[in-house]
Amino acid sequence: NDKLLESLKELRDLGNTLIVVEHDEDAIRSADFVVDLGPGAGELGGEVMAMGTPEEIMHNPRSLTGQYLSGAKRIAVPTRNESKPAEWLSLCGATGHNLKAVDLRLPLGKMVTVSGVSGSGKSSLVIDTLYAALQAKLNGAKTDPLPFASLDNVEALDKVVMVDQTPIGRTPRSNPATYTGLFTMIREVFGQTQIARERGYTAGRFSFNVKGGRCEACQGDGLVKMEMHFLPDVDVPCETCHGKRYNRETLEVKYKGLDISEVLNLTVSQALEVFESYPRILRILKALEAVGLGYIRLGQSATTFSGGEAQRVKLATELARPDTGRTLFILDEPTTGLDPQSRHSMWSIIKQLNSMGITIFLTTQYLEEAEQLADHIAILDQGRILTEGTPAELKKLLPQGIVEFEFPDSSMLEAAISCTGDYTTKPVMEEQKLIIYTDGSAEELSELFHIFSSNDIKILKFYQKLPNLEDVFLTLVHEREDVQ
Repeated sequence: NDKLLESLKELRDLGNTLIVVEHDEDAIRSADFVVDLGPGAGELGGEVMAMGTPEEIMHNPRSLTGQYLSGAKRIAVPTRNESKPAEWLSLCGATGHNLKAVDLRLPLGKMVTVSGVSGSGKSSLVIDTLYAALQAKLNGAKTDPLPFASLDNVEALDKVVMVDQTPIGRTPRSNPATYTGLFTMIREVFGQTQIARERGYTAGRFSFNVKGGRCEACQGDGLVKMEMHFLPDVDVPCETCHGKRYNRETLEVKYKGLDISEVLNLTVSQALEVFESYPRILRILKALEAVGLGYIRLGQSATTFSGGEAQRVKLATELARPDTGRTLFILDEPTTGLDPQSRHSMWSIIKQLNSMGITIFLTTQYLEEAEQLADHIAILDQGRILTEGTPAELKKLLPQGIVEFEFPDSSMLEAAISCTGDYTTKPVMEEQKLIIYTDGSAEELSELFHIFSSNDIKILKFYQKLPNLEDVFLTLVHEREDVQ
């Protein structure tokens, strides 16, 4: 992420103007000017809430983004499951793509993350090997996983579910109602109305995919493709049904004053009130709202959803289903591209699933996220697992304190490195900074200052902090490079 931001700054410094659409906190803080839209998502947004420098955004009370940047609002850290796992799932000898005979152990019933930079082998290990192998063993899928030696204790699971950011459908006929199964239930409700029974209409009458109740002029699409010859074709509303998809007779059937087309145009939040007396429908609607999708419309075309929205529709669908607790959920980068508020909703739902005894296995590039979410973490780099364990176990790989010194130029940095020698554990260099792992004591810090001052080394600034997983990762990478 830092390298990408540096590349963007270099482009800017060459005289270019860059417009970046991003939720990433580091990217927003690095911007020269920020435009914050809101106040909500979908049709609840569309307003400019704040404009200015990141500092100005942070002090604007109308900006939700600014409140998260300033710390006025925070994403609540979920409670961690501290109990010891009763069973483990073991994958051994994974060698596909860049994987180098990787062995991976997953504690069942826990929240597990595989972290690593892009290209480290996360998808090859988790999706192309583990998921594909479990699909074949549990679901009888005809998938060919990447090569591996063995997969043990599969019998402890009865289902594996992948929740990724691929589209929920690739045509305008696909929508949240059809994907989640809501549409079948809603059609049944219309089929039970008095006027439908009088006319002999069944639930099938209210499908826009078959003849009978749909508009035949557009065949239930609501749109007609207009050829533009030398320009791309354009979809325009059907002149017969005016985009409603159904014929006049079908639209005469109402439930609570709404026809089937009007129901499909309801948002999830609005539909909760309309179908409050139908528990099966409510279960799905509440799951959609819980993942932060109360603003989407039931009949909204699947092609209009972002990857993050599509992933949350899939997650809500699984959340609404009864579960035995012997399920493994695999989530691929579940919070990528989400704003802080949506990330909070996603974290809450993931933890809710985990509290039901479901094993959650997710990939993420963000070690901070892994540290806050996971019960067990595996850090992957260049096709190898650098280390794995609980967050507390991984932090023990480093001393308990970190001091970061920043120097005015590279010559001062080089002098500082030569002076510290073997005084502390190996320093880690970044730009003009020297990061030294220490025991964090005042005596050690005082001694470091004495060494620098006696050698006429000027310090621009410094700060102390406790080690986190990013520090663990950097240290292990440096150690591996030294060995190579």
